[in-house]
Amino acid sequence: MEIDRYRLPRTVLPSRYELTLEPDLSAARFAGEVAVSVEVKEPVGEIVLNAKELEIDEVWLEQDGTRIEASATFETETERCLLKLSAVAQPGPWTLRSRFRGVLNDKLEGFYRSSFKDASGSERVLATTQFESTDARLAFPCWDEPDLKATFAVTLVVPEGVLALSNSAQVSDEPTGDGRRRVVFAETMKMSTYLVAFVVGPLGITEPADAGGTPLRVAYPPGRDGLTDFALESGKFALNYFAGYYDIGYPADKLDLVAIPDFAAGAMENLGCITFRETALLVDPEAATQQELQRVADVVHHEIAHMWFGDLVTMRWWNGLWLNEAFATFMEMKCTDAFRPQWDRWTDFGISRTAAFEVDSLESTRPIEFEVVSPKDADGMFDILTYEKGAAVLRMLEQYLGEDLFRDGVRDYLKINAYGNTDTTDLWDALEDSTAAPVRRTMDGWIFRGGFPLISADIGGDEWQPKLRLRQRRFTYQDGPDPGQRWVVPVLIRYGQGEFKGSAKLMLDSAENEFDLMFRPDWLVVNAGATGFYRVHYSAELLDGLMGAGLDSLTAGERYGVVDDHYAALVAGRTTAAEYLELLRRFAGEGDLSVWQRIAGALGSLDRLVEGSARQAFRKQVRDLVGPALARLGWEPSAGEDERTSQLRGVLLETLGSLGADDEAIERSRAIHTRFLAEPASVDPALAAAAIGVIADTGGAEDFELFWQRHNSSVSPQLSVRYLHSMARFKDPDLIARLLDLIVTEVRTQDAPFTLGRALGRRETGRHAWDFMVANWDLLLQRLPAGSIVRMTGGITAIADSVWAAEVEEFFAANPVPQGEKTLAQNLERMRNMVRLRDREAERFAAVLG
Repeated sequence: MEIDRYRLPRTVLPSRYELTLEPDLSAARFAGEVAVSVEVKEPVGEIVLNAKELEIDEVWLEQDGTRIEASATFETETERCLLKLSAVAQPGPWTLRSRFRGVLNDKLEGFYRSSFKDASGSERVLATTQFESTDARLAFPCWDEPDLKATFAVTLVVPEGVLALSNSAQVSDEPTGDGRRRVVFAETMKMSTYLVAFVVGPLGITEPADAGGTPLRVAYPPGRDGLTDFALESGKFALNYFAGYYDIGYPADKLDLVAIPDFAAGAMENLGCITFRETALLVDPEAATQQELQRVADVVHHEIAHMWFGDLVTMRWWNGLWLNEAFATFMEMKCTDAFRPQWDRWTDFGISRTAAFEVDSLESTRPIEFEVVSPKDADGMFDILTYEKGAAVLRMLEQYLGEDLFRDGVRDYLKINAYGNTDTTDLWDALEDSTAAPVRRTMDGWIFRGGFPLISADIGGDEWQPKLRLRQRRFTYQDGPDPGQRWVVPVLIRYGQGEFKGSAKLMLDSAENEFDLMFRPDWLVVNAGATGFYRVHYSAELLDGLMGAGLDSLTAGERYGVVDDHYAALVAGRTTAAEYLELLRRFAGEGDLSVWQRIAGALGSLDRLVEGSARQAFRKQVRDLVGPALARLGWEPSAGEDERTSQLRGVLLETLGSLGADDEAIERSRAIHTRFLAEPASVDPALAAAAIGVIADTGGAEDFELFWQRHNSSVSPQLSVRYLHSMARFKDPDLIARLLDLIVTEVRTQDAPFTLGRALGRRETGRHAWDFMVANWDLLLQRLPAGSIVRMTGGITAIADSVWAAEVEEFFAANPVPQGEKTLAQNLERMRNMVRLRDREAERFAAVLG
């Protein structure tokens, strides 16, 4: 079988690693030795494990004074190491010992090098790890598969004066007599190799905070000690919240949250030693926007949720990655919602669910769980379907079953499988036992097949026995016959008639079902609470009721769903741009942040459809819609207003200034930014962020250079990235050319793919970014982390020109991205959809606009 080329045989199994590493920070190399306690299951003359880019100097097997020498050969493609034994090893316990060397690479994977400049401008270097999914093998020879769990006793030999961290508590720290220290850490619990971590470098660390008996600390680059309090607060809350929710104590002996200057992902759930991109951990609550604070809380909560769901109980193989990531995403939002109820986290989740819908509507979508063979297949699992769709279907299931029964099933699942490995069906079985509901029958279609249903709703029956008729078919952006795919759909509905209200939990398990209603409603909402992962098409009667008498009865999440579902209908050709704009006008009195964020995103997409005088007319439509909403809110914050209101003001200001090209909004943005530069604390963070965006859209060379300087000098990670990302919005081709040069020379490799992707997605200068990317493709592949290459292609989804799109197709046909093959295919299909939308709508939309 193909999979056998990558998987390890089960003839020799590890149970304990005693690992010593000696990193040389100045030479960017490391040396190590490891003694692995193994059980030989049958007579073997060869041991197969994983090792990549390591030099193995010596390796042997020993047992009670018997030593069997071994020689190592490497399989580059499969990343396996074959140890040929000089004699046959008989079944029983043995110890495999090896001495090896490796490079601290600059690719942000395995055991790698990160650097930063201190207050004096001197470069400081640290070594850190990123092993998920299959890169522990870059640091030491190991059985690098998630179900081959073992314990780890780690020792780090490090220079004097640097911080050394690993998964467990430090038990000793002794000088070696040569200017170094030998730091020994307690043995870990039984866990997978991808969760092992070590960090060595000139970092500071807070005093431990007590979180229900667990010592909690935050490590940070020097000079950023003032940015740790919020992470400590949210981390402490999460440790207590999850211990209560799971009814299991925290499974490690301490928890360090570590900010790394160069980090490819958002964070990594290493047991007891979670590593983070700086923007996801270090923050000043007084200077950050509500969305930036929420981002930090979400990521901290997500990673701490993993300590149980992922670390204590782990998927058996990478096809089950969604078990880790979807559940942690779902739990992060439950925790954040409890941590800051005023943030209305579940309404805000609509934005993430929209992104999942967009991908899952494509022909190139994939099931949440699919076969994983090679390491590159595993890398491709880390996408929006694993995280966001997975979390959405879990939320749908939880709300249908009931939160308490769902929680009880999760508790049983964790307790039964602690320290072990599971498959998806193990979770369904635990939930079925706790609820007596047909969970497996319901959920298999959502997990093992791509796509989701469009549910059509209309009212039948008569006045005395009204009925709700629901029909389902797969939602796609392309016309065509019904493919016949059906789901078991948990449906929640609410409806009303004057003072009378009704609600029901329904199960749509065939192509069409009818359900009795208590009375004929004036309005009815399918997907009540906006917790279902499906889109809804209402009959004309039901839609009129919703947009009339029912609009005030809808929750913010439900109103968001109406806006979002209708935009999807526009892309699918089931409504027109003019009709959609008319629907948006019905939301002129809207006051919710998330709904306005969706409206603003939709307006940005409509703006792509028009040119010249039609675009000027569209901008007036934007001003007419957004201007009164901002006027009602006020240009400046009022005393005592909540954080989401402040954030909404920023969204409205930026939309009015950038999309509406409103003179007053542009002028006020400049004044706000000037005030912010002089006295940052005097400006609401959301207004400051909006002003930066408007200035980037309308500014020139002097603004560009200021933004670059602020990016490099800002202590706040969020502010630094805010300026960098905004630089991609300047419209002068010469300024974009300068940015593109900076991307390959000075911008950190962790940030470069995202900045280039933003530039590629810009209407005015995206073509310049594309030409640059094509001309410098080999350089980008060499410089940037392999897993991030596909990220920068996200900008192609905004391309609406058919000639340019054909060039893009041709380029990627000749230059595939193996680490993101599925994501690239999805980006290309989304680009085709944008081209079709513009071809279909541009002329008639322009005619309506006049």
